[in-house]
Amino acid sequence: MKTKEIIHRGSKNIFADIGVAHPERVHARAQVMFLISEIIRKRGLTQKQGAEILGIPQSKVSCLMNGKLSNFSLDHLFELLNALDSDVEIIIKPKTKEEKIATTHVLQMV
Repeated sequence: MKTKEIIHRGSKNIFADIGVAHPERVHARAQVMFLISEIIRKRGLTQKQGAEILGIPQSKVSCLMNGKLSNFSLDHLFELLNALDSDVEIIIKPKTKEEKIATTHVLQMV
């Protein structure tokens, strides 16, 4: 007997889909971690070289590259971006009337 599979379309935030507390904040942190990992990869750095630049142990770079979110605050991630010669700009603005709730977003400028 065949079982019928039910497929649910997720949102753009997996953390909201799985019921994580404060999913937008966690998603923002994941996005920033990904950006840092991409900078390290694009520069062709080893984890050891990345650790020297970032001023953290190689094991922490491994955690960063493997998305271990609990090891890094957003503030610490901003410091790591600065160590990689990237500016971090924070913009705070009122939500629009169309938005039900205020949100948190990460935008990368090329």
